[in-house]
Amino acid sequence: MSIEDRSTLVFATGVGRVKEEKPKAERPLGDGVVRIQLKRLGGGKMASVVTGIPLDEDELKDLARTLKQKCGVGGSVKDFNIEIQGDKRNILKTELEKKGYTVKLSGG
Repeated sequence: MSIEDRSTLVFATGVGRVKEEKPKAERPLGDGVVRIQLKRLGGGKMASVVTGIPLDEDELKDLARTLKQKCGVGGSVKDFNIEIQGDKRNILKTELEKKGYTVKLSGG
């Protein structure tokens, strides 16, 4: 087995540690409409998921921080989507419209 055959190479003799760079995730292209849907989690918990915001990862994290503060709850950014704990769709819609986004409530 040669060094090139191993996909999980961590150390190679003579070369030292090999760093594997993960490709940077790219923002999916949307239609210009920000959508907010309610996602039901296990145990009766819910999360409001905001998709379609045309921002880079760092800007998206800053926006998520602002939205979490306005709602008074926790949340996270996953795969260019903002997840806010609880059913906060109306608050999120109002705040995003203030920032100039076209917002639609989607899902059931």
